[in-house]
Amino acid sequence: MEVDIVASVTSLLGGIALFLYAIKMTSGGLEAVAGNKLKSILQKLTSNRFIGVLMGALITALVQSSTTTTVMVVGFVNAQLMNLYEALWVIMGSNIGTNITSQLVAFDVSKFAPIICVIGVGIILMAKSKRGKALGDIVTGIGFIFIGMKMMTSSMAPIVDLPIVRASLAKMENPILGILAGIIFVFVIQSSAGGVGVLQAMAMAAATSGAAAANAITVDQAIFILFGLNIGTCFHALLAAIGGTRGALRAALMHFAFNLIGTLIFTPVALFLPFTDLVRSMSPGDVARQIANAHLLFNVGTTIIMLPVGQFLVKFVMKILPNKEEDEDSNDKKLVYLKPSMLKADSHVGLATTLANSCYSEVSRMYDMAVENIEKSLTSVISNSEELQNEINEREEYIDFLNKEISYYISHALGLGFSEEDVLKFSALFKITGNIERMGDHATNISGYANLIEEKGYAFSDMAKDEVKKMIDVLKTSCARFKDYSDKNILVKVAQDEQRIDDMTLAYRSNQLERMRTSNCSGETSVIYSEMLTDFERLGDHLLNIAKVISENDIRSLKWTKHE
Repeated sequence: MEVDIVASVTSLLGGIALFLYAIKMTSGGLEAVAGNKLKSILQKLTSNRFIGVLMGALITALVQSSTTTTVMVVGFVNAQLMNLYEALWVIMGSNIGTNITSQLVAFDVSKFAPIICVIGVGIILMAKSKRGKALGDIVTGIGFIFIGMKMMTSSMAPIVDLPIVRASLAKMENPILGILAGIIFVFVIQSSAGGVGVLQAMAMAAATSGAAAANAITVDQAIFILFGLNIGTCFHALLAAIGGTRGALRAALMHFAFNLIGTLIFTPVALFLPFTDLVRSMSPGDVARQIANAHLLFNVGTTIIMLPVGQFLVKFVMKILPNKEEDEDSNDKKLVYLKPSMLKADSHVGLATTLANSCYSEVSRMYDMAVENIEKSLTSVISNSEELQNEINEREEYIDFLNKEISYYISHALGLGFSEEDVLKFSALFKITGNIERMGDHATNISGYANLIEEKGYAFSDMAKDEVKKMIDVLKTSCARFKDYSDKNILVKVAQDEQRIDDMTLAYRSNQLERMRTSNCSGETSVIYSEMLTDFERLGDHLLNIAKVISENDIRSLKWTKHE
């Protein structure tokens, strides 16, 4: 008997491993086939709460993991692609979508699993494209899900017949013990779908083990474990949010609060109302399906209850995690959106988009700093001060810091095996970063001219000062073009600005020669002014380079927002 138990436990662990791998395999295939489309749809269609719930359910049903969807949402909030309200609707939907695996398992079509696997492997062997092979992974993964389930069910038969197991399961009717067991179990196997699958396998095994074990597990015992599984799966999103922005932490906390509130509501319902009787009446004699239905009713019911009052949940987490004034006022050089954990994260739907948009948000901060330095440096030529120069120098150091850090993340992202489309997007961001860094250098050059003018006691003529003011105006106009990231004519407009800058440079050089001829400008000042015009012209060139990259790579789909 002991040998049989050891063999059964070994087979059970193998079945769990295959079941979890099959879910990951199917998820990876779906990421390759439709990942970018899913991410695009999710970003665009979540402002409406009902559509947000629907999209969360749909994506989770496809990737077969609410954890994957929630971690993706946390990343989107971190990159400012979603606000907390939009994230909440998707999280609600993800809890519903995660039931697809348990519903499929309840059909018990394991006898067809080998055929499904053969078809899937055949597709992989014959496919020539990556998309075709990914489709084969999806089909094969579905087959492996049922094979893993069959392994768990067959190995569970002698285990559920053990008196100690039946005694332990009987204690699960205690809500505290059941919920705690569910939390611990899902934390160990890192999949709520896997946890539900094990419960279903246990129920199937008990149903085929004779009268002695027929009632080894019931929906009354499983119900509280299910509640614990829903709470336990939140910890992965919480871990993913650690080190992220405050918004990301809030999104993860909302997921936890949502499932905790659902558990607090449904625990007394299961204890004092005929909830489990209702579940049994839906599928008499089929405990595996009863478990699947109980899980579905819990998640749908919690969503229906929480959907009308979701805004209060958002306000609740914002009160628990308020904005930190010291963080907002801090001048220490740091990355706000990019975190080391992003480069160590397991691949999931949305990782490339999350990382790219976090890079873009940092690039946006860097751009804002460069633009501010350009304006301040030109202003210093007209009216210089030590305070203004210190401000420009400190900001330039920050720009250099961001350039180095962003480049580090982009270079490492290029080695994570993303799709060709994602690789092109990261390469585009790298080009933009380089041009912004050069813009910062030109701003520093101009501020250096202002210092030289002050140290030597030089002075620009009123006409030259007026020209500098016009430089400020045209650069401000051109720099502001990138704030309207939905403008499809951004390249044309920036090209027109660049031509205007070139024309102004020629005109101002001509004016300068005239001032020299009439002795209204000294030779030393003329050299400085000539160098400044060169920097002015180069700034226009870099802005045009950025516009070309944005236009060629369709980066309008990424937000370029003002960072205060």
